[in-house]
Amino acid sequence: MPFSLHQGDALAVLSGLPDGCVDSVITDPPYNSGGRTAKERTTRSAKQKYTSADSKNDLADFTGENMDQRSYGFWLTQIMTEAHRLTKTGGTALLFTDWRQLPTTTDAIQAAGWLWRGVLAWHKPQARPQKGRFTQNCEFIVWASKGPIDGSRNPVYLPGMYSASQPSGSKRQHITQKPVEMMRELVKISPEGGTVLDFCAGSGSTGVAALLEGRDFIGVEKTEHYASIAADRLTETIRATLSKDDVVLAT
Repeated sequence: MPFSLHQGDALAVLSGLPDGCVDSVITDPPYNSGGRTAKERTTRSAKQKYTSADSKNDLADFTGENMDQRSYGFWLTQIMTEAHRLTKTGGTALLFTDWRQLPTTTDAIQAAGWLWRGVLAWHKPQARPQKGRFTQNCEFIVWASKGPIDGSRNPVYLPGMYSASQPSGSKRQHITQKPVEMMRELVKISPEGGTVLDFCAGSGSTGVAALLEGRDFIGVEKTEHYASIAADRLTETIRATLSKDDVVLAT
C-alpha cells in the first residue's frame, strides 16, 4: 500500500519509525491560538475556537488545543526533533501556523535542528471582514530543510503564496480542514515517488493530496473519529486512482 495510517499519540508513533524514512514532513499541528486573550486561547476547545455558533455542520472536537505558548513551543520542539530523525538529508518540513504562533513555530523548528527556509502564505478569500480593522485572511506555512537542498533531485518551481478556501458544507469533515487543491501543490516539494509524513493527519487531506500526486504517505492521528475519516478518504483515493495496470490477478 502506498500509505500507512496510525491512530495514536504522534510522539509515541514516530519513535517507532526508522531513520530516514520520509522525504517531507507536511503538517498542521494544533497550534493553540484562536483567541484575543490567554484565557480564550487556553480554556476553549478547538470546536469553540474555530467554528461559529450557528454552524450547521456538527464537527468532532480534537485534543491538543489547550497548551499555553511555552508548552506548545516545547512540545513542537520535541516532535520536530523526532521528525528530523525520520527525514532524509535534504528533505523538507512545512508547518501551518497563524500570526500569533509564528515566532514560536520558527523558534521550535530551528531548535529541533532544521534549517529555516522561509514563510509561505495561505490566503483565504472568504475570510470575514472586521470593521475598523485589517481582515485576518492569511495563515502561514513555515518551511525548513534538513541541511542543504539539492534542486536537481526535485526540479520544481513552487509559488510562495496560495489562495484557496477551506472546504464548507458537507465537504468539511474536520474543524481545521485544508483544501486538497492547495495541499496538492505543497506536496510537490517532495520528489516524485517520495514519502510525505503528516503526524497530525486530521481527516487526511495531506495524504489524499500526496496519493493524487504520486507520493507515498505516512499519517498519524490521535483522535479516533478523525483517524477513521482519514482512513476512508485515503482508501477511496486509492480506489479512484487505480488503473488496470495497477492490479495483478492472482491465480
